[in-house]
Amino acid sequence: MIQFPQLNAQRTRLLNRLHARMAGRAQGQVRGFVSSPEPRTIGSFARGRQLAAGNFLFAGSLITAPQRTPWEIEAPDSAFAEALHGFAWLDDLAAVGDQISRRAAQKWLWQWISLYGTGRGVGWSPDLTGRRLIRWINHALFMLHGSGQNAPDSEAFYRSLTQQTRFLSKRWHAAAPGLARFEALTGLIYAGLSLEGLESLADPAIRALARECESQIDAQGGLPTRNPEELLDVFTLLTWAAAALSDAGRGTPKAHLDAIERIAPTLRTLRHADGGLARFHGGGRGAEGWLDHALASSGVRSMQPTGLSMGYARLSAGRTSLIVDASPPPGGSASANAHASTLAFELTSGRRPLIVNCGSGSSFGIDWRRAGRATPSHSTLSLGGYSSARLDTPDRRTGIEALIDGPTHVPVEITQLNDGLKFQGGHNGYVLTHGLTHARTLELTYDGRAVAGEDMLLAMEDVEKRRFDRALDRTQLKGLRFEVRFHLHPEVDATIDLGGAAVSMALKSGEIWVFRHDGTTALTLEAGAYLETTRLKPRGSSQIVLTGRAINPATRVRWSLSKAQETAIGVRDLERDDPYLDTGFEIED
Repeated sequence: MIQFPQLNAQRTRLLNRLHARMAGRAQGQVRGFVSSPEPRTIGSFARGRQLAAGNFLFAGSLITAPQRTPWEIEAPDSAFAEALHGFAWLDDLAAVGDQISRRAAQKWLWQWISLYGTGRGVGWSPDLTGRRLIRWINHALFMLHGSGQNAPDSEAFYRSLTQQTRFLSKRWHAAAPGLARFEALTGLIYAGLSLEGLESLADPAIRALARECESQIDAQGGLPTRNPEELLDVFTLLTWAAAALSDAGRGTPKAHLDAIERIAPTLRTLRHADGGLARFHGGGRGAEGWLDHALASSGVRSMQPTGLSMGYARLSAGRTSLIVDASPPPGGSASANAHASTLAFELTSGRRPLIVNCGSGSSFGIDWRRAGRATPSHSTLSLGGYSSARLDTPDRRTGIEALIDGPTHVPVEITQLNDGLKFQGGHNGYVLTHGLTHARTLELTYDGRAVAGEDMLLAMEDVEKRRFDRALDRTQLKGLRFEVRFHLHPEVDATIDLGGAAVSMALKSGEIWVFRHDGTTALTLEAGAYLETTRLKPRGSSQIVLTGRAINPATRVRWSLSKAQETAIGVRDLERDDPYLDTGFEIED
């Protein structure tokens, strides 16, 4: 059967709007809450201050309009509009909690009901409706508090809650499997448990959420997208739903609890020494405080047994954490945001990231999005400008490019040595194009002060050697160019040392790390970029690049990272950094 994505999308939007209007015309509405809801979401005081001052930063775009509401400005793109309609920014205003932020929240919510409450706008999708319901219920006391002409109309507030809940009960299944559906169902459970007269809508959602846990959370506690930040979002929703069920005196289905039990150890594996998540496959470090809060709320204390977690390997010793992408990239629809990052790694020392991946460029336009997904944007080996996986033809409707032709075989072994831990892995992402397998070995000492690395390009089978020879002939026997890249965090101060034989890297904590190599490749220190969706533009950084040519069927490059100067017991690593720095722009007085 021929599929027409654009027609299907239009049909989905039409059905969403139709069901929203039907829900609004249904008889009866709630008059209050079964019990006073407890807010569980965590907001940012700095972002709340910025919002109240009229600085709207969403999805990498900033609009400054101090005399206007969010609904009076023109959204620069769909991601910006969706962030507005999802109301997650209520967490930030509630984090400030003063009269100015309260009045802003009340005015903006009331205006949304007036403009979009009949089913208009991008906000009437199941995932955004679920996200919005969670925030409205979490912060109901914050928004309904007040008196006089500035107080919100509670009747209209409850009428809109009723409409959105009934809409979700009919349309949650239209949300895409994964995070979107988890958001829709959690919102429906929240509303069904909290709102008088809608209790009957909770049970079907509770059962549906349990089924999603069984189908979407694998045995390693991972998602098909292999996006660590998305896994944190799903885990947070599951802990919120379980807490809401407990508060209501209801039991949580076994499949739901089992999913929490599987995810928690995986998130601990994906958490660096500084508390942030590893940045792979479109994910960022995670919202400040959310990971620790979600893990604490879950009550799960176990660690992941040895092996992979959602396809990642972790080596940890002393104050150093090293996390490797050790599996094939996601495929099919799960690869919409996937990166060609197989065998790339990140390294953090204490609270300071050292080796990183560039990150997702999705908020900076299509060119940055593509660049961020390519292998050269990761701390691994790339071959002659080729990535270990390719981008498919963009979808005609969304412009999204799935990842194809990636590695299919990624053997991995993690062993203990007398003085540390050893990771060995390989992938066949370059076999079809060049006949070469990339193999990588990483060794971390038990004190966390040194990493020894080795990258190899191997043509092992006869057919692979012939393919390599043909690729070599195309270079007039000059050799196949390759680069091994080590992207540095923007706060790392790097300089070439020892006459070009090493790179010294100073962290803000006072630590000094030194990078060395075996001399078989040319070492350069080049400009790089660090991509964060919470920032207005990419941050400048540096990258260490080892450049060489593969002339033989076996090419070997050895390198090392070692701590030359121990961390000083300094103030910077005992206190939190300035919380305003994570907003990417200045706070207004």
